[in-house]
Amino acid sequence: MRAQNSATAPRTIAVGASAGSTTGSAPAAASPGARGTLLALLGVVAFSLTFPSTVWGLESFGPWSLVAVRSTLAALIAGAFLLVGRVRLPERRHLAGLAVVAGGVVIGFPLLTTLALQTSTTSHAAVVVGLLPLTTAAFAAARTGRRPSRTFWAAALAGAAVVIAFTVQQSGGTLSTGDLYLFGALLVCAAGYTEGGRLARLMPGWQVIGWALVFCLPLMVPASAVALALEPVHLTAHGVIGLAWVAAGSTFFGLYVWYRGMASIGIPRASQLQLAQPLLTLVWSVLLLGESLPLAAPLAAVGVLVCIAVTQRARS
Repeated sequence: MRAQNSATAPRTIAVGASAGSTTGSAPAAASPGARGTLLALLGVVAFSLTFPSTVWGLESFGPWSLVAVRSTLAALIAGAFLLVGRVRLPERRHLAGLAVVAGGVVIGFPLLTTLALQTSTTSHAAVVVGLLPLTTAAFAAARTGRRPSRTFWAAALAGAAVVIAFTVQQSGGTLSTGDLYLFGALLVCAAGYTEGGRLARLMPGWQVIGWALVFCLPLMVPASAVALALEPVHLTAHGVIGLAWVAAGSTFFGLYVWYRGMASIGIPRASQLQLAQPLLTLVWSVLLLGESLPLAAPLAAVGVLVCIAVTQRARS
């Protein structure tokens, strides 16, 4: 009896495992990657609207006011979600990482790009976004110790080269104070993305950006009061819409889906999806700001999409 029972049980388990692998495991294994890619793409679309929305916001607010108020509003939204969800405070070991996220994507990148957009066009400012995927992948490799394949790096470099050549050629290739702001924004944002993607593996992505925003609230509230008192405010429809989007769309929703996507498909692959962001920004610039679309945009778009396809297939 014991021999029969022991022989029967393994067969039952083997059949169950086989059935599960043919009917349920493959879709279940494929869905997280597809879902992660979709979430990361939603983040890219949200981010692509940031520069045009910032230009709109600058119609009503000064650069310091716009950054401080957008961070304050986004923090209030995030705080409300955290309270409703009764989310516990993050563990002490996560505080340093959240500080990097806050300094990079909540304060540093918005402030530096907003200052740059006072003198640069949205198409010129897109150069920082073209370099961001490659920089993020480099930060991720250094931070996590993982080394993407040579094919991955070749495609990433090619995609970055296409975007850089496109944006620099359109802007004349000159450097200015705005360029220094943009390169500084590139570095702090890449660090924030990398640390946020790492934390999103340990806690839900929306909590990563939520706590980073909330931790900035004690600084941003007084900063908003001071900036609004010192800088003139001329409310317009464009200005209010721009502020609303950079606060709720780019800062909260965009980072929420972006970090969830990075946690699912990995920081290097997710970062390469951002190669399409400068071209999306150019489209929004035409539709929302009335800027002329360069003739080289379709060719650059094809080159970028090819590079994205290669990076998505290359194994890390």
